[in-house]
Amino acid sequence: MTAQASAGRRTRLTPERERELFEAVVELLREVGYEALTMDAVAARTRSSKATLYRQWKGKPELVATALRIIKPVSPADIDTGSMAGDLHELVRCHDVDDSKRDQELMRGLAHAAFRNEDLFTALREQLIEPELDSFRALVQRAVDRGELSADNPARDFIPHMLFGSALARPILEGIDADPEFSHRYIDAVVIPALGLSQDS
Repeated sequence: MTAQASAGRRTRLTPERERELFEAVVELLREVGYEALTMDAVAARTRSSKATLYRQWKGKPELVATALRIIKPVSPADIDTGSMAGDLHELVRCHDVDDSKRDQELMRGLAHAAFRNEDLFTALREQLIEPELDSFRALVQRAVDRGELSADNPARDFIPHMLFGSALARPILEGIDADPEFSHRYIDAVVIPALGLSQDS
């Protein structure tokens, strides 16, 4: 499908209606998980027809991945506090404790489903993960442009790995979900020193 055709099909829903639909998809994901989520359930929750959903998205994987991207509280590239340390801490502050816990539970379930479903894995890569990585690269590039971060710092490519890895590792190692307090401590103790930044939270 051409870009023009793709854009044309999305004009069938207003931005407000799309936002409402995406919020309903994420709510259903939290309630029943990916495997039990159906297009029928989305249609019923949003008072839409399945035909409308399939005109807008190819199927459940694309709809779910797009909903997760749109409903995210914030993207790293949108945060600019004037320092990279401040940006990283602000990224954590944009998620409260309850949101962080729900997000971790949701992503664990999706990760499990994605390894069993190639279409979901591909949709998440294209619609959610790659845009998020691009957003992190923009945040990093701003720090380089400010002269705050060395362009050849080898740790710069691993910031997402450090942040997401710590959130995934804590439940395994400690039996406790990563919360904002933990994330702030991790940034100060691990990420900022690895990047050679000054403390600025």
